[in-house]
Amino acid sequence: MDLLEKMYAIIKTGGKQYRVTKGEKLKLEKLDAEIGKKVVFNEVLSVGEGADLEIGTPYLKDTTVEAKVLDEGKSKKIEVVKFKRRKNYKRNFGHRQHYSLVEITNINVKKAPSKKEEKE
Repeated sequence: MDLLEKMYAIIKTGGKQYRVTKGEKLKLEKLDAEIGKKVVFNEVLSVGEGADLEIGTPYLKDTTVEAKVLDEGKSKKIEVVKFKRRKNYKRNFGHRQHYSLVEITNINVKKAPSKKEEKE
């Protein structure tokens, strides 16, 4: 198995963090992009696999994750019930979160030259 196939990245979008690999499909909070368009995530927290894991402080420079928007829709309904016994108080309402279905197409990593390479 190639290193790029095993490599994963942790990205931040919509106030949440996601562990993604190339080819994976995710439901993210609604993105401001049309269906079929490419989206680039710049807030990459870490990237790599095993001993080659790079961790940013807080983000990695020159590292991006590209994705393609496949679909948009609404999640299942969440029922919210507020109730206080013997107080004649009951509230019942629901919420459906909008989402964007994306497929991770590429993880771009620009390696900084090591100190040995800079001296040579």
